[in-house]
Amino acid sequence: MENEDQPRLRSVVSYVHRGGRMTVGQQRAWKQLWPQLGRKVGSLEAGPVDFDAWFGRSAPVMLEIGSGMGETTSQLAAAAPETNYVAAEVYDAGLGQLMLRAETLGLKNLRLLHGDAVILLTKHIEPGSLAGVRLYFPDPWPKKKHHKRRIVQPDFVALVASRLAPGGTFHMATDWEEYADQMLEVASAEPTLRNQFADEPGGWAPRPEWRPVTKFENRADVDGRVSHDLIFERVG
Repeated sequence: MENEDQPRLRSVVSYVHRGGRMTVGQQRAWKQLWPQLGRKVGSLEAGPVDFDAWFGRSAPVMLEIGSGMGETTSQLAAAAPETNYVAAEVYDAGLGQLMLRAETLGLKNLRLLHGDAVILLTKHIEPGSLAGVRLYFPDPWPKKKHHKRRIVQPDFVALVASRLAPGGTFHMATDWEEYADQMLEVASAEPTLRNQFADEPGGWAPRPEWRPVTKFENRADVDGRVSHDLIFERVG
């Protein structure tokens, strides 16, 4: 998390600090599982995280920003055991629940980072090192006066792109049409990214069958909103 002793890496905070108590199981996960699975962004040593050492192997690194309660994240990690899967989240209970899911599934390829993903990317991820970044259903900040708080802004997209290896992908999804349009416009303007589905209607990616349906997507269907996927690739 940002505090007064840290340099401000952006003008706004694009997430909400969520309160609420953790369940007994989530508290147990923090006590028993966190030492092995997690680290706090604010406590990381200076410089890039050595993911090979942390995972105990060399493998492509996939970063998911905003893992929520972890249902989708755990399924994605379980489906790709060959990948070192990293989840960045600010929500304590969500990370606790994700650890419980990882324990149930016996996941060996999942690690958790608690804190601001922008600080993580800026200070602790080596340029050109990620196989992919996933950002699914970020806070839409639907009121127009709050749009500046959305995480998908030019500086953020440029930062993500700089951390991707050539051929690495940035996959976004949202159920808010106006935000989807903003994502498409901003990512398309980044010269180091290419829309893999630019020839598809609207430039939208077909919904990948491997991406689990989230609770947000189910809610969007009930409310009559259409979810959009965007997949951009690092070029050059």
